[in-house]
Amino acid sequence: MALDEALLGRARASGARVVRVYSWSRPTISLGRNQTAGHNWDIDRCRERGVGIVRRLTGGRAILHHREVTYSVVAPIRDGAGLRDDYRAISELLARALADLGIATRSATPTVRMPVPAAAPCFELPARDELVVDGRKLVASAQVREDGAFLQHGSLLNRDDQGWLSELATVAMPTSPAATVHDLLGRDLSPMEVAEALRRAIPEVWRDDVQWMHVDTCAAEMAALIPKYEDPAWTWRR
Repeated sequence: MALDEALLGRARASGARVVRVYSWSRPTISLGRNQTAGHNWDIDRCRERGVGIVRRLTGGRAILHHREVTYSVVAPIRDGAGLRDDYRAISELLARALADLGIATRSATPTVRMPVPAAAPCFELPARDELVVDGRKLVASAQVREDGAFLQHGSLLNRDDQGWLSELATVAMPTSPAATVHDLLGRDLSPMEVAEALRRAIPEVWRDDVQWMHVDTCAAEMAALIPKYEDPAWTWRR
């Protein structure tokens, strides 16, 4: 989370877009920036299960990061482009990359208004332009826009472990079955496979040149932000 915020600052200063793909060292619940958390989670039970909790800079609702692949995109905000424009552009990129890997998706067009970011999990309902298969969400995404740049986070499920959330919550937690890579392909995708597919898709969809970037580029900025994400005052700010 600290690295993604550091990359957001870099995009703001340099005007460069960065697409990052990663996994988590242990199961972790990430809370949306404005999601009410309070006493909604059993901290002792999370510790017993080896599950961490962190709050994202981006919005949206709770996700369990475990057997999945996480992506982030940082970029300057283009003149005249709104949140939906950038959200849609990233969905188009993800859809092309997933098609290259053998997964056909479509963009969700919900007919009901999305609920506020309460305790409910992110994979419960697809938001507009999120990628779905047979009506079930495959990729969940959330975005924040600050000072001329934006950060978007997203999660691609290899397996549907989101039911853990109801086991770790202290409040009623609705669950809906999600689409998974394993169900669709019969295997999991690695972060590198997803990164390579995105690298191939970026010139086709965004017409951008692609270069690999080493995380050490933002090492100092990331180190300065780590205490924020380790601070309970940030994690439990709502």
